Order: sequence, then C-alpha cells, then structure tokens
Amino acid sequence: MTLFVVETVVSNRKGKHPSAVEEDSKVKPLASAELLPGGSGKHKVVVSRGKATRWTPTCIFVRSAMVPLRPRVNRMCVAPVIAWVLAAVGASFVSAPVVAQVSEPSEIHAYRITESIRIDGDLNEPAWEQATHIHNFTQRELSEGDPVTERTEVAILYDERNLYIGFWGYDRNPKGIIARKMQRDFDFDTDDNFEIIIDTYNDDRNGYLFVTNPNGAKADALVEDNGRRVNSDWEGVWYLDTRVTTEGWFAEFAIPFSTLKFRLLAEQSWGINFERNIRRKREQVLWQGWSRDSELEMVTRAGVLTGLQDLTSSNLLEFKPYLLAGLAKQHDLGRKNLFDVGGDINYLPSPALKLNLTVNPDFAQVESDRAQVNLTRFSLFFPEKREFFLEGRDFFEFNMGRRIYPFYSRRIGLDDQGFPVTILGGARLFGKFGRNTLGAMSLQTSELGDTPSTNFTVLRWKQDVLEESTVGIISTTKIQPGRVNTVYGADFHYATSRLFGDKNFAAGAALVGSFTSDEEVRTGTAQHLFLRFPNDFLEVDASWERAGPGFNPEVGFLRRRAYQTFYTEVQFNPRPKFIPWIQRAEVKPVDIHYSIDDHTREMQSFSAEFRPLGFETKNGEFVEFNIQRLAENLVEEFEISDGVVIPPGEYWFTRYEIQGSTFSGRPLSMRLRFSWNGFFDGDRTQLGTMLIWRTNKYLSLSADYQRNWISLPGGAFQVKEIGSRADFAFSPSLFGAVFGQWNSDDQRMLLNFRINWIPKPGTDLFFIVNRGVEMLDIGRRPASTTVAAKLVWRFAR
Repeated sequence: MTLFVVETVVSNRKGKHPSAVEEDSKVKPLASAELLPGGSGKHKVVVSRGKATRWTPTCIFVRSAMVPLRPRVNRMCVAPVIAWVLAAVGASFVSAPVVAQVSEPSEIHAYRITESIRIDGDLNEPAWEQATHIHNFTQRELSEGDPVTERTEVAILYDERNLYIGFWGYDRNPKGIIARKMQRDFDFDTDDNFEIIIDTYNDDRNGYLFVTNPNGAKADALVEDNGRRVNSDWEGVWYLDTRVTTEGWFAEFAIPFSTLKFRLLAEQSWGINFERNIRRKREQVLWQGWSRDSELEMVTRAGVLTGLQDLTSSNLLEFKPYLLAGLAKQHDLGRKNLFDVGGDINYLPSPALKLNLTVNPDFAQVESDRAQVNLTRFSLFFPEKREFFLEGRDFFEFNMGRRIYPFYSRRIGLDDQGFPVTILGGARLFGKFGRNTLGAMSLQTSELGDTPSTNFTVLRWKQDVLEESTVGIISTTKIQPGRVNTVYGADFHYATSRLFGDKNFAAGAALVGSFTSDEEVRTGTAQHLFLRFPNDFLEVDASWERAGPGFNPEVGFLRRRAYQTFYTEVQFNPRPKFIPWIQRAEVKPVDIHYSIDDHTREMQSFSAEFRPLGFETKNGEFVEFNIQRLAENLVEEFEISDGVVIPPGEYWFTRYEIQGSTFSGRPLSMRLRFSWNGFFDGDRTQLGTMLIWRTNKYLSLSADYQRNWISLPGGAFQVKEIGSRADFAFSPSLFGAVFGQWNSDDQRMLLNFRINWIPKPGTDLFFIVNRGVEMLDIGRRPASTTVAAKLVWRFAR
C-alpha cells in the first residue's frame, strides 16, 4: 500500500525574495498539477566593488507596467526591452573598481592518517594538530571584503574510507550563538551554521553541500550547474557531531568516500569551499569567492583541496529493504490492514557510477499536501518529494523554462486522476565519467482500474563543453498495450562566471519533439530560448518558450497547450551607504510575462510588475511595494466559485501589493502580504500572514492565515485558509512534526503527524498518522484515518 502525499515548500537562500506576481491555486492531495507562472583558473577570479550606477527607467517601461497596452504593442515592446537591458548591462561596469575575491592561501591540503578518528566534536586527536589549518575567511555580508570578526578555522584529514573535516567556530560571546533547530534537513538560514561545498569532479559545475549548526543538526544537497540548481532533498550517508563550549562551537565531520562520486585517479584535486554564518550579527563569511556576485554553491569560485591520493570507493554494495505495517479507515468503506515490503539494491561499478535496482518502492513517510484555493484557470506544479526520484534528480533535469518539463517524475506512480499506482520495480544507472553525465531509468507500474500496466523509460545525457557549459539530449517513453508516447530533444547551455572578468551570465536553447501513436495529430514540438545575468547590483532575465500544437509530453508536464510566452525582467539592487540602516534596496522597472495563443496569435494573458521600492535592513527586515498590471483573455466562461461566473472577454486590471518580513533569526518572526484593487471586472482584497515562534531547539511553532474578499458582477464571496505546524526534536536523530490545515472551499480539515528516528545514517524508522475530518452543516465527521509504521534498514559492504 503506497501512501503518497507531498507538502510543497518554497525556499529562497541568501536573503533573496521571490517575485510577488503569482497566481493563487488550489492543490488537492494527490491531484495532478501544473506550474505557476512566475575548473580551471580558480585563483584568477576578481569581483567588482564600487558605487552603483544610477538608472532612471524610460517611460515606455513604466507605461507597460501601468496602462492597458494592446496585444500588438505588447509584442513590439520585447525588442526595446532587450536593447535597454543590454545597455544597462554594459553601463553597470563603467568606472567600477576591481578587488580580488581570492584569499590566500586558496589551497587546503588533506592530511592522510592511519589512526582512528572518533566523531564526537572534540577535535582532540593529534592528527588535527598536525593537519594544516586555514583561517583566512572574508565577509560577504554585512561588510563585503572585511575579515571575519570571530576566529574561524578548518582542517581536513582522510583515510582509506572517509574524508574528515574539522571546524573551529570560536566566538567571544557563546551565549549569543543562535541554534534553534535540531532535526534532519533543518532550515539552516535561521541559525548559526557551517557549510561545506565539494566539487569532486573539479568540473566547475557540480558539488555536494553539507551543513550543520551548533546543535548537530544535519542538512545536505546536490548542487548542479554551478549553483543554479540545488537538489536539497538528496540525503547522503555521513557522520557528524558538534560541541558548544565557552570558546565557541566546533564540528567534526566524517564523509565516506562511498557517499561521493569522483573520478578514479591516482591523485585527486577537488574544488572545495566553506561558509560560516554568525546569525546574531547577520555576518556571512566564506573562505573563497566571498563577493556578493558569488555564493557558496558557485563551485567556480571555490578553492582547491589537494593531497588526496589512491582513493578507492568502499561500500560498493548497499541493500535497503523496508517493511510497512498499519491500517487505513475511510468513511463508508470500512477498515483495511496495510502491509507492504520492498527495497532497493545499490551497486557502484565505479566511484562515479551508481546502479540502482528497486522493487515495490513505497512513499508512506512523505508529508501531506498543503491544500490551497484556486482562483485561476490553471493548476499547480508539485515538486517531487519521493526519495527514490530525488536522489538522482539532477541527472535527469532538462531546462525548458518554468512551464514545460519533458520529464516530470510525478507522472510515474500516479494515474490521470492523481491516485497512487504501485510501481512494481525497475532499474536506474546514473553518474559521471570523464566529461559525460548519464541518467538512465526504466520503471514498470501495475494495472489500476482503467489504467493498464505501463512502462516508463527515461534517458538523459550531457557533455561538458567549454569551461562551464553543457550540451545534451533527452528521451522519455511511455509504453502501454497498443500505444506509445515518446519525447526526444536536445539542449545547449552556455554559462560563465567570468563575464567582464567577474560577472555571471548564462544563455541557452532547447528543442524537443513528441510522438503519440494514437492521437489524430501525432507529432508536435516545443522550443525554449533564455538569457540570464544574475548579479548583485543588476539582475536581468529574458526568455521565450513555445509549445506547438500536438506537443504532448505524457511523462512530462505542460502548463498550457499551443502557446508562446515572452518574459523579461530587470532589477537593480543598490546598497545606499548614505542610508546607514539599509543593507540592500530593490528597484524593479521591468517584469513582463506575455502569453499568446499559438494558433490565433491573440493574447492569452499578460502580467507586468513595477517595484518602485523594496529594501532589506541591516537588522534583517524586508519590505517591498509592487504595482501590477494584469490581463486575461477568456475565450469561454470561467466559473471561479460555485455560482460565480466570469463571462468571456478581455479583462485588464491593476493591483497594488505590500510584502514584508521580520528577521528570521529571532525567536519570533512574521511575514505579511497584503494586496488590493482590480480583479477581472471586479475587485479583490487579499491578506496573508505567517507567525513563527522558535521556542528552543526542541520545539518550533508556526501558524498561517490567508483570506480573500472578492467582489464580481456575477457575485461576491470570501475564501479563507488556515494552517498550523509544530516541529519537535529530541535529538538530531529523533524528530517529527504535527501539521494541520483547513480551507473554506473544501470544508475539510487535514491533520498529519510524523515522527522519524535515525538509529544510524541511512536507516530510518517512521511512524505516521494522517486524519481527514469533513466539516459538515450537521457537524464534524471523520473522513479518513491512516496509521502506519515503516522501517528502512541499510546494509552496506
């Protein structure tokens, strides 16, 4: 029995805030869904630091965000936008002084040991004294280029099985250390922490991220494309302990070489970098790549780890069986006993490749969806949360923008209505050899009702070219008795972190086609072009994407059919020194999405956002004000709520929005969003707020509330949503959560309880309770209850 439920979480690191232009949506558990709009030379990198060039947007862009331009004018505005953007990019470097962002020494030598190391956070073995210590850390925030204010040291050891990393985080005020999280995969943006990035291939593209805080909480991730994509759901096997003393806090890591993938060379040279966050000071320091145009995840800015010789991969064979037992009860359907077994076998034919065989995988431990109320014509995209698909996700990703996914793993194991379908078994092979990256997978699902047994096969290959770029191909196939759907395509991604010496730039193109054997129009194509200039003072994005008639990715995701979307955004982030309490301002003159019907060339939807003011204070508070101009072209009537219908036609309306948040490192923090004014041919007022109370390292409480007041000629109605959550932890290896939600549309309350015990890394025991309660006029009625326990044990050789 597969209990497949998912909670969507949006995270944005390094203090950046997502755009406020978005669509509300309703996500019901298990529903299919779609997306919202919305090497070498490491020691020669430099970074610009100086006065920001001041810009005033021309009135055409202010007008495009404020007045109802007609579709013909909207299409013509793309070329001027791009021209203006290119001019801004060039001018932003005029007279900018240059300083180095490399701190010497930029190499750290790993010291080989034969003695044993006890992972206890004490760092008292003689080997730690004999190893080379680095201590040249530099601030990225709050004062770029200044030395770290608290002494920080790192040293590295290794033996035939493990890489050991020691961290000395001295602090003259240890009582000021902030550490309120203890569970696995904790939110490390709110605590003091220490982070490690390791580029084992030394390819300036990919890396492993490991994070801890003073409580010994663990988080990890796979980093791809020089930090542009981060798979934070990956869970590696590694060991850690920490200590807090009167001198500060200290951490001791042991990372098995079997957890890392690397080339089999006699002498290794890896990229590596470290980051420490002193949260009460909002101080962020890095060993290398400390400029604001850089981040820890950008492995091109990393230092070098040397001294690793004659490495071999241990634990080449891993077996992870699971056992699930419990019961489920649904109203009018009675009680059903749950029992399931299955598991995975993992084999590493080399340190760089992994072969995975799975039988009857189960996903009972994944948390419930967060239900939301849909006030648009479109549904949501659900990110993948199942561990089986998350581990190698980066090997199968294919960039087609935010609305077209040639491969979407949640199509596997769910039918067309979103109900779970048993995955009987399958195989995967993924890894990197030389400059080649390979991901191959084939899975077979069982028959369920009208859905026949189906085979899903995916192949993704990429080749590294130039210093940071790639070219690749993809193929997905869905095979059922009597029908086949396949998607095939190619992409090129150019990237550099050295434009004008030290700036980040990316551009690329992708083309895919589809074939469906039993459709009247059997073939179709989709295309994507993009460019990005993501830097601290100036951020520029532009893209075009198209899904042509007949394009049908059944193992992927498609937001709309037969459409084109043009997108461009420009944002300036000056740091005005003449306002001492402001850390970073935001001004966004241009943010435009324009979608047209690929058949008629008529507008489908339009959105433009103008942000005249946004800022982050040095204390960590954030405020922004946005003016949004929106349009929808309805070709048929749209029932937005029961009995409330919006007639066909073209609608233009303007909205205003304020967003704000307090510093998340405080015990009590809050987020607020308020928007008002037009909505189709009526009005809408929206309020959203969240309150988070981090009582201590054992308990964190949060509650959120959203309400919409909507008035249309066809009727008026209100929508309310409430959620609450309690995260608790007894230790870094024993933790859990209680989660509840309700909304006025479904009139159904959902409760989820989960506790997770990790007796050793790679082994888990889960206890899960899910309960649904229908809120009827006659009173409350339990709709469903599930209670289950699941044990996953890891055997390795």
